[in-house]
Amino acid sequence: MKILVTGGLGYIGSHVVLSLVNNGYKVIIIDNLSNCGVSVLSKLEKLINSKLIFEKLDLSIKNQVKLFFEKYSNINGIIHFAALKSVGESVINPLKYFDNNLNSMLNIIEYMPKETPFVFSSSCTVYGTVNKQPITESTPHGIAESPYGKTKQLCEKIMEKEFHGINNFKALSLRYFNPVGAHSSGLIGENPKNIPENLIPYLTQVVIGKRDVLTIYGDDYDTKDGTCIRDYIHIMDLAEAHIKSLEYLFRIKDKNYIDYLNIGTGIGVSVLELIQTFEKATGMKVNYIIGKRRPGDIEKAYAETKKAKKIIGWESKYSLSSALNSAWNWEKKSLD
Repeated sequence: MKILVTGGLGYIGSHVVLSLVNNGYKVIIIDNLSNCGVSVLSKLEKLINSKLIFEKLDLSIKNQVKLFFEKYSNINGIIHFAALKSVGESVINPLKYFDNNLNSMLNIIEYMPKETPFVFSSSCTVYGTVNKQPITESTPHGIAESPYGKTKQLCEKIMEKEFHGINNFKALSLRYFNPVGAHSSGLIGENPKNIPENLIPYLTQVVIGKRDVLTIYGDDYDTKDGTCIRDYIHIMDLAEAHIKSLEYLFRIKDKNYIDYLNIGTGIGVSVLELIQTFEKATGMKVNYIIGKRRPGDIEKAYAETKKAKKIIGWESKYSLSSALNSAWNWEKKSLD
């Protein structure tokens, strides 16, 4: 089976590509290289000892998408990651996010082969600020705290529109919590081109000496230690969830199907707790300071994951310590 992975050279996409190949699938990768380097492709090919099909194109440009699907008309499944993903940048430049993220989704759905199983990379940001934790899939879309979160909400609405339309459409939207860690080889991991927006790559860059200090954005939240609480999931657990989701969509007989799954551990961890866990797991000290709250951040978010286990037979396996160790191993090897 041939699986299209959009954004397949990005952090999550590259780990999913590796898992797909290891599970016997052939993979076609689309990426515009806006937040990653083409060197990831050679690293993936080294890990699988084989060549991969890669197309550099911009999914927000309609004609490029049309020509791609004319060339690759026999795709059996699609996993859609390609999107701009910085919460902070989306607050500063919202139109850039609406243009890229929404048009990419619209173009894929318009031109993809009909009845192709579709797995969407969504986010827990679709829930907005939720008072009751853990968050379940029945929690409705809240007020998005950032334009990035709003684009994820609107992409899910686009999927729902397609589901209720005349075309057969089978899809799962995976609402991730906070992916962390790296592949055990240390060859691929989270390596943004610019200043990291996510906590872990910034933290490891501080520890290795690339950056001076880690800023914790706010210690006055209504949490046990005043810092934000998140659900941190190992990237390899997340990759497996995509395989399980595809296999489920292949199995079901419904020609029209859509559902939503939380992908997390179900454990809420504060920023300070995460730093302490990193220091204990690696033996390294983290230089950090406390700063002001950051626009777009929510106080706490962690998942209820029973539905994913029931529907696709998936649950997280790796510990937070394991994830943080793998992230540190990746950071050290990136200097080689």
